[in-house]
Amino acid sequence: MNASEVKALLESKIEGSQVTTDGADCSFQITIVAEAFEGLNAVKRQQLVYSHLQDAISSGAIHAITMKTYTPAQFASL
Repeated sequence: MNASEVKALLESKIEGSQVTTDGADCSFQITIVAEAFEGLNAVKRQQLVYSHLQDAISSGAIHAITMKTYTPAQFASL
């Protein structure tokens, strides 16, 4: 799995999300901005993302992920 595949997968699963990815092989750094994170704490946000990546993690296509998650308002204030 490559970075563009991770990006496409997450953007297709988390409605209205904007995803940036970096990395190669099976280790990725991702930043996700989505309205879906509104009202969720950091753990719940990560659980939401991992739920969409579980098959790739289980198969070994993804080994390591570092993620930053933001609502649009949080991202705009950076």
